[in-house]
Amino acid sequence: MSKCIVFTGGGSAGHVTVNVALIPYFQKEGWEVHYIGSEEGIEKQMISAIDGVHYYGIATGKLRRYFDLQNIKDPFKVLKGIFQASKIIRRLKPNVIFSKGGFVSVPVVLGGWMNRVPILIHESDYTPGLANKIALPFVSKVLLTFPETKQFVNEKKAQYIGSVVREELKQGNAHKAQEKLGFSPTKPVLLVMGGSLGARKINETVRSHLETLLERFQIVHLCGKGSVDPSLNMKGYAQFEFLQEELADVLALTDVVISRAGSNSIFEFLALKKPMLLIPLSRKASRGDQILNAKSFAKSGYCHMLEEEDLTDETFLKAVEAVYRDSETFIQTMKKAQVENTTAEVLDIIKQTAK
Repeated sequence: MSKCIVFTGGGSAGHVTVNVALIPYFQKEGWEVHYIGSEEGIEKQMISAIDGVHYYGIATGKLRRYFDLQNIKDPFKVLKGIFQASKIIRRLKPNVIFSKGGFVSVPVVLGGWMNRVPILIHESDYTPGLANKIALPFVSKVLLTFPETKQFVNEKKAQYIGSVVREELKQGNAHKAQEKLGFSPTKPVLLVMGGSLGARKINETVRSHLETLLERFQIVHLCGKGSVDPSLNMKGYAQFEFLQEELADVLALTDVVISRAGSNSIFEFLALKKPMLLIPLSRKASRGDQILNAKSFAKSGYCHMLEEEDLTDETFLKAVEAVYRDSETFIQTMKKAQVENTTAEVLDIIKQTAK
């Protein structure tokens, strides 16, 4: 009889990409693969593109650190989600649950614990997110991307594994992207990524300096859902909400990246040796995890970092110029990094944990 695994995680692409990387391996080995996510989140869109994965949408509330009237309603949504997840898990009888975090994962972890299913969670960031903090008492093990994260979790459950990089990103065809975008082969390419949900401040800053940037670069701008501006029809500037299948080709063509500092993305840039300007989410908008991620990478010599509070017209243009100027130094430093794709190790841990 084939084994069964349930994946969960969502709210942003960062809480889904590791799952997307792992799912094909279980499918090849004949496992039954299921995914429990939110009813309308980005995870539904990303997972629905994978053949053979059964997707289940449940109610979920957002875990906020600030006052909002929705905080009164959301606990009831979470309770409903726990009931739904528990019912689905009881019917599926999975051998193991793998959670990537995000607010949707909390009902699934609790539903799995209620059904005595072994649970693994993966923490990508330097410090654990709120959802994973809540989940920790109910799981068998937490897998870490940064070794320093051990100080923030139960060490008995913690295991450092490093980054999980999607293999398909290494197979990109730069020429294919160049032809599709209509870009010149002689002008460098700047990729701007604000995360799957976009980054308004980065979008606004890039667009206010398009003419200046286009003198030096051709630009691929991944601006987030609903943020494409049709009025910006300029030669050498291509904008998309986000990319899936074409991302590998675009990355192969890219010379320099401007990005937020979500762990999954920056480790993928590191694996692909892409010089980075990281503009992490500010502490006002997050728990500060991206700032710690970016500082760690800057200290290692993989990037330049510009905090959002320091983002001005002058600092932005100087930082972009500095990254391009120092790009060869960054590439040489990244080549020396011990970046191993730990997919095989994660797969082994999941299989060993499965009951």
